[in-house]
Amino acid sequence: MTSIAPLPRMTVAEYLDWEPRQEQRYEYVYGDVVAMTGGTVPHNDIAINLLTLLLPNVRANGCRINLADVKLLVNNDGLYYYPDLLMSCHPQDLNARKFIQFPSLIVEVLSPGTADKDRTDKFADYQGITTLQEYLLISSERVGVDCYRRGEGRMWLYYPYSAGDEIELKSVGVTVAINDLYFGVNFEI
Repeated sequence: MTSIAPLPRMTVAEYLDWEPRQEQRYEYVYGDVVAMTGGTVPHNDIAINLLTLLLPNVRANGCRINLADVKLLVNNDGLYYYPDLLMSCHPQDLNARKFIQFPSLIVEVLSPGTADKDRTDKFADYQGITTLQEYLLISSERVGVDCYRRGEGRMWLYYPYSAGDEIELKSVGVTVAINDLYFGVNFEI
């Protein structure tokens, strides 16, 4: 069995210099460099379906939307993630070249290996982004979506969606049929 040597800890500057030259993507978590794994076909289909459904409204509002290959600066203390989809309308992000800083919508398509982290650690980290209005968690194993919307103060409101529901995304100003989100997605092996 071959073992993979762990990556050395890096400073933010070292990571930002090193990571663009790599063949795969790496998240940065306070000095630790974490390799990103590939997704499944359902994972990819869901992300593409959502992008297709949101893109007309996003562009009409003068915003930008990006898929998983775009890095998000979560905080200046050393936290960079690659969400599955993010949208920003902030003027500083509209011409961004290296990373997005001020998203209003972040989406994670859940996989068995990342679901716990997406629901806990990442959600806690994302709550510190003052421009973030909605955090969407989409299951890739069954039809199901959890939407967290910023409320008053530090409160986040929870909206679960299941088969047949309409998902209201206030940050984009659109309602999406969950059946359209899962169009063509096959859960069978």
